Amino acid sequence: MVQEVEGDARDPNRQAKICNDPFVEDFNMTLAQPHSKSVRLNGLATCLRLENVYWNILSTIARSNNCSVNAVLSYIDREVHLRYGGVKNFSGLIRVVCVAHLLKGESPDLSQA
Repeated sequence: MVQEVEGDARDPNRQAKICNDPFVEDFNMTLAQPHSKSVRLNGLATCLRLENVYWNILSTIARSNNCSVNAVLSYIDREVHLRYGGVKNFSGLIRVVCVAHLLKGESPDLSQA
């Protein structure tokens, strides 16, 4: 059975049948462009590279909390250290936090680039 799965994965003519197009209407490709920003996490200067869509979500979270994006990032950094002892991939954590925020139902307008 494993051989069947491996054989299917190697079949170059096999195409996935997608019923619901994952691209939203008028998809803005600039949202997928990575952007590096210098940030200060609890007093420590570092650089964070995220796709523009995540910076937009972070801006929305910051606005809803009446604070800066740096304050949101510092809060996440501090809380992950206190609750879980830290994280190896901070940018990955930020992406997951952003998606979790959206799944919570607070959908911002992400069309800004």
